[in-house]
Amino acid sequence: IEVTFDVAANGILTVSAVDTSTGKAENITITHDKGRLSKEEIDRMVSEAEKFKSEDYAHRDRIQDKNGLEAYCFQMKSTMEDEKMKDKIAEDDKKTIFDKVTETLSWLD
Repeated sequence: IEVTFDVAANGILTVSAVDTSTGKAENITITHDKGRLSKEEIDRMVSEAEKFKSEDYAHRDRIQDKNGLEAYCFQMKSTMEDEKMKDKIAEDDKKTIFDKVTETLSWLD
């Protein structure tokens, strides 16, 4: 008896057996359907992804804008604390900038 095993790229196993003395041949195909998504489930997931695509982009943009504003606030705070800027900006202006930076960072949280 000659037995051949063939595994396809999609995980389907085909087993063939041939009795060399009689020439009789049989084969069986084994699929692994358990744990796989059906065509309908895949289509539903793709549909949902398309449905929420614009919301995902809006959320991404909102996060990028928030991160940009937060980075700008920390940059302003760092600039105001820099020794080189100490004599170039009036104390009242520094206080105003620090207050606005603190207010903005609190608002972001």
